[in-house]
Amino acid sequence: MLFIASECAPFVKTGGLADVIGAVPKTLARLGVAVKVMLPAYPALTKLIDSGKSVAQYDDLHGGPARLDMARAEGLDLLLLDAPHLFDRPGNIYLDADGRDWPDNHRRFGALARVGAEVTLTGADGWQPDLVHIHDWQAGLVPAYLRQSGMAAPPCILTIHNVAFQGLFPAASCTELGIDKALFTPEGAEYFGRLGFLKAGIAFCDKVTTVSPTYARELLLPEFGLGLEGILQARRADLSGILNGIDLEVWNPETDPALVAPYTARTLKRKHENRAELERRFALNANPDAPLFCVISRLTAQKGLDLLLEVLPGLVGRGARLAVLGSGDKGFEAAFVAAARRFPGSVGAIIGYDEPLSHLMQGGSDAILIPSRFEPCGLTQLYGLRYGTLPVVAHTGGLADTVIDANDAAMVAGCATGVQFAPVTAAALDHAIGRTCEIFRQPSVWTKMMRNAMGQPVGWESSARSYLDLYDTMTSGGQE
Repeated sequence: MLFIASECAPFVKTGGLADVIGAVPKTLARLGVAVKVMLPAYPALTKLIDSGKSVAQYDDLHGGPARLDMARAEGLDLLLLDAPHLFDRPGNIYLDADGRDWPDNHRRFGALARVGAEVTLTGADGWQPDLVHIHDWQAGLVPAYLRQSGMAAPPCILTIHNVAFQGLFPAASCTELGIDKALFTPEGAEYFGRLGFLKAGIAFCDKVTTVSPTYARELLLPEFGLGLEGILQARRADLSGILNGIDLEVWNPETDPALVAPYTARTLKRKHENRAELERRFALNANPDAPLFCVISRLTAQKGLDLLLEVLPGLVGRGARLAVLGSGDKGFEAAFVAAARRFPGSVGAIIGYDEPLSHLMQGGSDAILIPSRFEPCGLTQLYGLRYGTLPVVAHTGGLADTVIDANDAAMVAGCATGVQFAPVTAAALDHAIGRTCEIFRQPSVWTKMMRNAMGQPVGWESSARSYLDLYDTMTSGGQE
């Protein structure tokens, strides 16, 4: 089968989508499913082309020559769309140096979809998929191209990783991209007068999934569907939620090279050594009587970080500390840097992204804060569970599906793995931080929750089998 996506770890990553694309094909391979992953050949990937094989040439693909190459790296079979005029750019793969969308993103990812549809229909180097699985808006036009080809096509499944990113462009883009006007309708690719890549994917694919069961239900509501709730309600029979997982080899506190002191659920005292290093890196004071919280996130309003800024005095007043790693909205970046100056020794902020540091933060923090207003699945809480870093999360989306709240019933049953709060307000978040600090002051209870968290299944095996069951219903059991 064929995966089509805009990013894939470890080659290129801006968020959780890359982790999913890098991990799921490997898990499916262990279940007997052969997967090729189609990606743009960004600068980080062009070196793989030299060791690969060219399987298609294009004289003019939206403004310049291009070719498609097959390669293998990091355990993945790749199809790389090498179009330097579209993808050979520094920095963020979606944004220019000023943080604005590249003005030709419709051509860039329209080209990815066009070539992806061509491979789906006619194959590459003698190989042809019997199913295509597309991810997010960047691949959303694939089923539109399949629909208008008039050819018999393999089934197509779309996974929505975050409905907030829809790929909206002027209606005139249809002509430029060769999208049939008959598909540009309110029931099809039109989104309030604009071409919607994600909407096209929803309208014309065979099945739609998203990355948690709760988020699948939330998307049917106006407050979460962001204008797509109508078409998703129309496709309700074809919509399902399959929970994300994580790569258990990459995220393993027993073997993680980014940790000062690797540890297991039986050697939790070694976590303290990682905490000491984290305190040093973020210039935080030591305080064994209150938790060290962390945030590893895009710094945006969606993530509820304005609420966290509002309750920082209460967090610091309880003796807790906070380490923040992330980038995003410039206002949030400045606000957390200012908070570190306002609360020296209690708040530390590093703006940017550092993969090894994110591992150390999971290994050295006591709890991870995720106060998102909405969260399709979330991966950082899964990393937290894996590392015994208890998630403190809003009751939404995949956060609600993966964290067992330390309420009275769960504490009596001995199964709690974190703290949930609702509604998503500053007052509720402050209360959740207070609850977390109270539990932390009960070492035996806290240790029990850490071990519960580390024992929770967070890998891809169960979810991959759910995908496989869905694939089988679409292909009559085919697995190529």
